[in-house]
Amino acid sequence: MQEFDLVVIGAGPGGYVAAIRAAQLGLKTAIVEREHLGGVCLNWGCIPTKALLRSAEVKHLIDHAEEFGIKVAKPEIMLDKVVERSRKISAQLAGGIKHLMKKNKVTVFEGQATLKGKAGVSVKLNDGKIEDLKAKHIIIATGARARTLPHLEADGEIVWTARHAMVPKVMPKSLIIVGSGAIGIEFASFYRTMGADVTVIEMIDRILPQEDPEISGLALKAFEKQGMKFKLSSTVEKLEKTKSGAKITVKTPQGSEHLEASNVILAIGIIGNTDHLGLENTKAKVEKNQIHTNEWCETAEPGLYAIGDVAGAPWLAHKASHEAIICVEKIAAVKDVHPLDKSKIPGCTYSLPQVASIGLTEDKAKAAGFEIKVGRFPYVGNGKAIALGDAEGLVKTIFNAKTGELLGAHMIGAEVTELIQGFGIAKTLETTETDLMHTVFPHPTLSEMMHESVLSAYGRAIHF
Repeated sequence: MQEFDLVVIGAGPGGYVAAIRAAQLGLKTAIVEREHLGGVCLNWGCIPTKALLRSAEVKHLIDHAEEFGIKVAKPEIMLDKVVERSRKISAQLAGGIKHLMKKNKVTVFEGQATLKGKAGVSVKLNDGKIEDLKAKHIIIATGARARTLPHLEADGEIVWTARHAMVPKVMPKSLIIVGSGAIGIEFASFYRTMGADVTVIEMIDRILPQEDPEISGLALKAFEKQGMKFKLSSTVEKLEKTKSGAKITVKTPQGSEHLEASNVILAIGIIGNTDHLGLENTKAKVEKNQIHTNEWCETAEPGLYAIGDVAGAPWLAHKASHEAIICVEKIAAVKDVHPLDKSKIPGCTYSLPQVASIGLTEDKAKAAGFEIKVGRFPYVGNGKAIALGDAEGLVKTIFNAKTGELLGAHMIGAEVTELIQGFGIAKTLETTETDLMHTVFPHPTLSEMMHESVLSAYGRAIHF
C-alpha cells in the first residue's frame, strides 16, 4: 500500500489544480483519473467547444467580409477539419496537464477509484490491476455528466448530449436543442452560424435563465435576428425517432405542437459523478448526486473533501479551480485562506453575441432589499465596437445606492467574456463607484463602455 498526504480523485480543472497546489505546498500527492487528464472541461467541454465556436466566428466574419471592403468567395465548411482542430487543441492541452503532473512530482494513477474505509482508496487501474492507496486527506473532484430523462435518452446518433454534439459526423440540416442555458445556447450559436436550422425549447419564459432578464431579452432578439427559433414556456412531451431524424411533441402555452429535425441536442443540465466511489462507506452526505460540503469543501467525513461540479452549483470550471486552491491551502494550514464568495464568480456564454455576468441581477438586488442605481451603456455608443462591426450589445451595472458597492454587472456583445474580469477584480477589491469613475480606461477600447456604464448609473455618462 502506497501512502500519500493527499489523494485527489478526478483530474479535471478542480482535481489537477488541487494536486499541483498541494505539491507546491510540500504535500506528497497522488491523483486518480479514469478517463482523461484535464477532465470533461478540457477534453469534452470548455476548451473544445470554444475551438468550434472560433470556427463559427471565422465563418461569420467571412459572411460579412464585404462590409469591411473585402470580397471573399462563398465559404465551404469542412466539418471534419473543424472537428479535427477542436480535438487537436484538447489533446495538446491534455498533454500539458500530463507534463504539469510530472513537473510537480504528482503520482498519476489511471483507473477507477473507490473509497475503502477511513483514509483508504482502492484503484482499479485501466490495465486491470488493483492499487491500494492510503492518505491523510482525500479530495473528490469527479465532476459531472449530462443529464438525461427517461423519455429523452441520448443514443449518439439522432439524440445527442454535448459530447456527441462536439464530434458530428455530418452537419445536421436541422436541430432541436432542449434547454437554453449556456451549453444549449453555445451549440445553438455554433450550428446556426454554420448553416443549420435551429429551434431551442426552454421550459421557462426566457432564455439564459441565470442571466439578468434584460440581457436575456437582448440575447433572444439577437438570436432570432440570426434565424434561430424559440419555444419558450414549453416542455418536451414525447420524442420519436424517424427515418429522417426525430419528431418531438412539445407542450407550449398555445397547446401541443409537433417539430421535426435531423438531430436533437439535450442541454437540460448535469448530474454529479458520485456513483461507484464508495461514498456509502463514509459519513459524507449525498443528495441528488451532489456531495454536501461546508465553506472549506469539507464533507461530514473527517479528511474527505469535495470540490467542483460534484459539490454543486455553480457548475463552472473556474469555480472548481478556485475551490481546489481554498481546499488545499486549508489542509496545509496556509494563512489568510478565505472561503469562496459565490457572488464573485463570473459566468460566461461564448455565443455570438457573447454574454457575461457577475453578482446580482437587477431583480435579485431589489428582492434583497437594496436601494439601487443602475447604469447602462450600449455598444452603439462605442467607437471601437463600431470599428469592429459589432455595435450591438449592452453593458449594465448595478450599485448599492447608499454605499456605492458594485452589486452586479451584466453584459452582452463582442468580447464581454474577456471584459467581465474587470468587474470581477472590482468586486474582489470591494471597489465603489468612485474608484471606478476615477480609473482611466484606454481609448479606443471596448472597456470604455464599462466606465461609461458606471457613469450612467450616476447620471454622468459622456458618450450617450
